[in-house]
Amino acid sequence: MVASFLLSLLLTTSSSAPALASDNGLAITPQMGWNTWNAFACDVDEALLETSAQAIVDLGLRDIGYQYVILDDCWSDGRNTSGNGSIIVDTDKFPRGMAAVGNDIHTLGLKFGMYSDAGRYTCGKYEGSLGNEAVDAQTFANWGVDYLKYDNCYNQGQAGTQYLTRSRYNVMSEALNATGRPILYSLCNWGEDYPGNWGSVIANSWRISGDIYDSFDRPDDRCPCDGPDAYDCGLPGFHCSTLNIINKAAFIVSKAESGGWNDLDMLTVGLGGQTDAEYVAHFSMWCAAKSPLIMGNDFSKISNKTLSILMNAAAIAVSQDPLQVSAARRWYYETSDTDEWGKGSIQMWSGNLNSTTDTEYDDMVVVLVNGNNSTTTMNATLADIFVDSGTAGTASQASLSWEVRDLWAYRMTDEEAQAVIDAANDTISGDVAAPLNSTIVYNATAVSYADGLEAKNELLLGKVTTTVGPQGTLTAEVDRHGAAMFRLRAVPTDPVRKRTEL
Repeated sequence: MVASFLLSLLLTTSSSAPALASDNGLAITPQMGWNTWNAFACDVDEALLETSAQAIVDLGLRDIGYQYVILDDCWSDGRNTSGNGSIIVDTDKFPRGMAAVGNDIHTLGLKFGMYSDAGRYTCGKYEGSLGNEAVDAQTFANWGVDYLKYDNCYNQGQAGTQYLTRSRYNVMSEALNATGRPILYSLCNWGEDYPGNWGSVIANSWRISGDIYDSFDRPDDRCPCDGPDAYDCGLPGFHCSTLNIINKAAFIVSKAESGGWNDLDMLTVGLGGQTDAEYVAHFSMWCAAKSPLIMGNDFSKISNKTLSILMNAAAIAVSQDPLQVSAARRWYYETSDTDEWGKGSIQMWSGNLNSTTDTEYDDMVVVLVNGNNSTTTMNATLADIFVDSGTAGTASQASLSWEVRDLWAYRMTDEEAQAVIDAANDTISGDVAAPLNSTIVYNATAVSYADGLEAKNELLLGKVTTTVGPQGTLTAEVDRHGAAMFRLRAVPTDPVRKRTEL
């Protein structure tokens, strides 16, 4: 125990980088964007990036906060052996080169992200950056890259302790800082060697688990660590379900902070393998846990339901909240209402949000996650919601009344979302599309989430559904494999009237 503490202390104080990655002014709130991997894997090229970037703009996703367009693996073609050893772009896929692609993305008001690996090869067996960090970092900077996802394959055994893994990833951190260009640094080391203990010193986010796949709770032997204590995992694996990752995140929420976030992996919303309720639960929890929100869908096939989830401003406002604090799990129970995979559980998360009332009390986010096989009535007491401020109902907040706002009540209807998609398609075909309706779609480029919350914008606050009185209980019917998400706002008490002295 003492040795582990001393090692953790050493890891968080010994960096010789000219500037900490978490001090680079980036990821003040969790980053938002889109990545090619989930929908396209290695089938990437210049046209895909160009059309996807345009779709992000036309669908209103840029204006609601998604700003990074990230090219994942399979873009390179070896190294320049006659020069400085710089990595070479596959010109069949990217004939104009990366700088031109990056420039086009920047012209759209978006930012350009790329992928490499802290190993000899990438996971797709292309050129990795291990041993070539300085030249690769400068190459990325020369191309106008704003974001680097840095993977963990073929790492030549430089893993197994926090010191080894941190040291390997720190080389690229220092190289990126040395370029002088602000580049968001996203570690993809699958939660190996406890990156929450050292990631915030050198990076802007770090993965906490093996790769996600498009299932709510289906177990897979390739993601061998499962159950409520699976975070302490010697083999992260891959094909990890949404609920598997949520359960792992519960133990390390305190590691998240402004400039450095726990990364629960890319969103699977819209890939087609889950129900609408499951995708709502997925998105709700990624927002509440302050994970980066990186879309992974194919925009040419986007459905109205997918768009309305990805553009739910009230949930995103929790992710981008100025207080910058992750929600935490307050309780978890396994149940007998099991599904086809033998899984049944319920859990409640809550967390502080910046106050939007005229009281001294923070707002709170509450998420009820139903892993049962049927719709379930779920209850959250104020005593449990505010347990961090006092156990057994002793928190002062538990003795107040709270306005309850449903954060999915203003989700776009199917018809509204389809109108946005149709308008985007008209833009692509050359017709002039009507501007997005500001009564149903929030524009965070015009008014930031912080300013919108201060102005008490209803799209961000959600719809008032009820009030919970002192020492009361919040009750909700939650869909099978779904979630209910609420913002609680303190109800001001009547001011104490002072007698006028004569």
